[in-house]
Formats: sequence, C-alpha cells, structure tokens
Amino acid sequence: MRILFIGDIVGRPGREVVTTQAPLLRDSLRLDFIVANGENAAGGFGLTRAIANDLFAAGVDVITTGNHWADQKEILSFLGEEDRILRPRNLPPGAPGRGAGVYETRGGERVLVVNPLGRVFMDPQDDPFAAVEAELSACPLGEAADAVVIDMHAEATSEKMAMGHFCDGRASLVVGTHSHVPTGDAQILPGGTAYQTDAGACADYDSVIGMDKFEPLQRYTRKVPGSRFSPATGPATLCGVFVETNAKGFAARIEPVRVGGRLKQSIPDG
Repeated sequence: MRILFIGDIVGRPGREVVTTQAPLLRDSLRLDFIVANGENAAGGFGLTRAIANDLFAAGVDVITTGNHWADQKEILSFLGEEDRILRPRNLPPGAPGRGAGVYETRGGERVLVVNPLGRVFMDPQDDPFAAVEAELSACPLGEAADAVVIDMHAEATSEKMAMGHFCDGRASLVVGTHSHVPTGDAQILPGGTAYQTDAGACADYDSVIGMDKFEPLQRYTRKVPGSRFSPATGPATLCGVFVETNAKGFAARIEPVRVGGRLKQSIPDG
C-alpha cells in the first residue's frame, strides 16, 4: 500500500498548496491513502467544515488534528457527522468526535488512523500511550487492519520518538506533527515501522513556523504582545512523508516529501 501523510496545513497558503498538489501526488505516486493534519488550516487556528470539505475534494482521505482541534467552534457539531475528521484520541471522556478510526481504501484495504496528543510542554491530557495501546490491541496490524498510521501531535521530540518505539512492529507509520519543521530522521525502525519525528508544515517558510514574522519577533525581542498571529502569505511548501508498505503492513520504504515554496524539493520516484 502507498500512503502519503501531509503535515500541519497552515492557513490559506497551506490549503492552496495541498489542494493543488495532493491530486498530482496521488497520481504520480499511485497513492492508496492520504492523511493530512488540518488543525491550523483555518487562519492558523483550527478547522472549519468548508475547509475540511475542500481537503476531502482534493483527495485527502482522513484529517487529523491536535491541540487546536476545537479553536473553530463550528467544528464541534461537524465532528459528530464526519468520521473522517479525528480529534486527539486521549481527550477526557465526553469530548465530541473520535480520536481513531478504520477507513477503507478504494482497493478495499483497511487503514487504522490514530491521533494521540502529547503531554510534555503541552496542556496535559490522558495518557497518549495507553490510548494508542487500546487502539492497537483492538485493531491489530495484519489482522483487523492492513495498515496503521499514528499521528503523534506533540511538542517534545523525545515523546514522539518514544511513541515510535512503543508502536514499532505494530504500526506501518508513526509520524510527528505540531513542530511545523520537517525533520531529517525518516527511517524504518527495527520492527518494521516507518518513523519521522516531524512531517513539517504546509506553509510559507519565510515565516516563524508558518506565521507572519512581525508579531513573533515583537514578542521575542520586546516581550510585548501586539496582535494575533496570522499565517505568512507567501508561496507554501507541502511537507509530508511517503510510505510504501509490504503485504504484512510493515514499511518497505519511507521518503520525505517537499513540494513547492522555498524549501529544497524532495519528491519520491513513483
């Protein structure tokens, strides 16, 4: 199976590069399944119904989120209607929506997607490792799922790495989001799980993690907050991770993806 994971989509530039490039990548890489993190898609904060539908129309199969999952209040009711949008799996009981799901590809293969939220340097939630364990136990790779994708939305690289090793041999891909900068450690772990600490963002990289530079610089240099952060508006780079799995659902290949914008391009051979 061929899977593309697309990192945090930031504002209009991120949405535009994804809706433009995702259909082309689906064709050129012969993709079976696309997951995208959409928690910053609406002006940098949250996700709306209209934006989600645009991403689905562009070929995204599942949208994951993170700590900004509820910033746009309209999404709360939509989560009950649309099972292709995931909020963090380890929220307290009673939170709307779902944090994991099994989805069918066009070829009939089953993909489990889980969206845990880290606790280090972030607002603490329930244990993300216990939440992932529950999903992996209920839907084992090679039995109830043909592929398993974990979006570990976390601040600390150590927590993301720990999740990778925790899932090694039980997931097809564990990939980090939230930091908005693509890391250079794409690898296949000893048990056969593909791993990258952060997929990066779909954003204008002439920015501070996708946001216009002025306000972050003011806060760092003067310690005086001014206006709300807003996404940088230049040409965006689509950042993500491409994984090809074998018949058992383990990773046979992992490659970073960077298309458009300022960053050095990295497009896997089809």
